[in-house]
Amino acid sequence: MPRTAGYRAAMSQTASQFGPLLREWRQRRHISQLDLALQGNISSRHLSFLETGRSRPSREMVLHLAEQLEVPLRERNILLTAAGFAPSFRERRLDDPALSVARQAVELVIQGHAPYPALAVDRHWTMVAANDAVGSLLTGVDPALLTPPVNVMRVALHPSGMAPRIVNLVEWRMHLLDRLRRQVEATADPVLLALLEELRGYPVPRGPRAMRPARDYGGVVLPFELVTDAGVMAFFSTITIFGTPIDVTLSELALECFYPADDATAEILQRGAGMRRDDGGARRAGVPGCW
Repeated sequence: MPRTAGYRAAMSQTASQFGPLLREWRQRRHISQLDLALQGNISSRHLSFLETGRSRPSREMVLHLAEQLEVPLRERNILLTAAGFAPSFRERRLDDPALSVARQAVELVIQGHAPYPALAVDRHWTMVAANDAVGSLLTGVDPALLTPPVNVMRVALHPSGMAPRIVNLVEWRMHLLDRLRRQVEATADPVLLALLEELRGYPVPRGPRAMRPARDYGGVVLPFELVTDAGVMAFFSTITIFGTPIDVTLSELALECFYPADDATAEILQRGAGMRRDDGGARRAGVPGCW
């Protein structure tokens, strides 16, 4: 009998730990109990019991509701643990042999994108890989910001980073801060929240005095415009993530590829790539903290 009572107490405790977390994620996604119940094909009464701790979820129910709420893999493990189950998704280091194929895929994309800039970042915006063209954009950045681990958000917006050379700094800063804010809302990651607050606190340096080129982007993209020794360069970018990851680290890896937004930028990049080839430049020259 004591064993049964202890078991029931343990189950009640795990249910009470899981319920508030589930409710927090539902509220974070701005979904009502009724909508989540309909979406998950369960009764609203059962969902209410799960959130209040009156019912203990099965492992399958935890994963099912996490899927409906688009909870990141890392946080799904936390939900499972709170419900009294072992985590389902492994988290490996990027240099783990099991991720070698994924690393090769990242390298293929990044190096194949040359002479245009491309880089890979982890969930906290730490650069884990980049090609030579990225290094060529970092001229003038305070070496302290380029000491690994390199946070690309910090490099972009810090007054001693790229910020003073960004022509459209106000618009680009708003874009990056909004992107980070949405990531914080999606993941509830305290490290990202701290980074967001840090970036918001940076003084906004006066932009470069270079004449802003008369470019028409048709209102479809926000360009990244940067003053370089070779002239003003303009880019737009795309984000690539792994489509079906079941590893936490892999699910949090993102590749950003920059494309020239005009012919002048493309010509500058092609010319720079040619100079690096002639000089026999080292791979990823000037890009620290890769793999």
